[in-house]
Amino acid sequence: MTTPSSPDWVRPLGATGLQVTALSVGGGPLGSIPKQAGREGAQDDGVALAAYVLDSPCRVLDTSNGYSDGESERRIGGAIALRGGLPEDFLVMTKVDARGRDYSGDRVRASVAESKERLGLDTLPMVFLHDPEYFDFAQMSAPGGAVDTLVRLREEGEIGHLGLAGGPAPEMQRYLALGPFEVLLVHNRWTLVDRSATALLDQAEQAGIPLVNAAVHGGGILGKPGTTTQYAYREADPAVLAAVDAMARLCEEHGTTLATAALQASVRDPRVTTTLVGLSSPARLDSLLASLQEDLPDELFTGLEGLRPAPEHWLEPPRA
Repeated sequence: MTTPSSPDWVRPLGATGLQVTALSVGGGPLGSIPKQAGREGAQDDGVALAAYVLDSPCRVLDTSNGYSDGESERRIGGAIALRGGLPEDFLVMTKVDARGRDYSGDRVRASVAESKERLGLDTLPMVFLHDPEYFDFAQMSAPGGAVDTLVRLREEGEIGHLGLAGGPAPEMQRYLALGPFEVLLVHNRWTLVDRSATALLDQAEQAGIPLVNAAVHGGGILGKPGTTTQYAYREADPAVLAAVDAMARLCEEHGTTLATAALQASVRDPRVTTTLVGLSSPARLDSLLASLQEDLPDELFTGLEGLRPAPEHWLEPPRA
């Protein structure tokens, strides 16, 4: 069981020299609070939430240039200013994003500059190439393109370290093979019901690249079973829905919830350096930390593995 009091709560992020906690906070919802809360003053709420994270046992906050058109970064920057600067032991990770269909080298430089201004940081310690799968690989990887520009920004000291964050595992394998990426972030593809990232994780492990595992609740279906039929932003395969129902019943038999088991399964996984969970309230963070305190038996996780859908029902079934 890994908790904030455990010796392994803080661990190295691969060979970057950075440190992370077993649980990291996703800042995507920070910029969406006005729509969720439906009331005025939401910007202050977002800043207060980011400040709450800065004071929490979680020492990593992940965001992106494109989250709510930069509002997530602005609110994190506001919290950093409120605290008088970023604590020395705290890591803010962000991502470069395209502007419309523009993912050129110039756009990457602009994205980094925008993020630095919003966050109030002179150097961005950890920057990910975000969602490159929606763009032409040849152009993205060409000299002067997005990947090359990020490498140059690292050489120039504008960013500290370079990561890769995206969806479809086969496409991420192509990018990881390019060589310059130091950290891998996957979402929805290393969960209780889906192992689409197996080959990708093998590739990363062989290269000594650490894993940031995001969306371990699959967009909500593993967090609140029965409230949605979507997994990873799309309608779930019937086999996945059946597995979720069976897993929820098994967790109930063990006196816990599927949400807790899904979180702990990632946190206790030796292939996962840090598990990333987005949140929109301090209470949500408190709940996540409380979930890690539950002492769940190994037999529960063995049973859950046995209920995982067959590979043909995953987001990206293994290639023949």
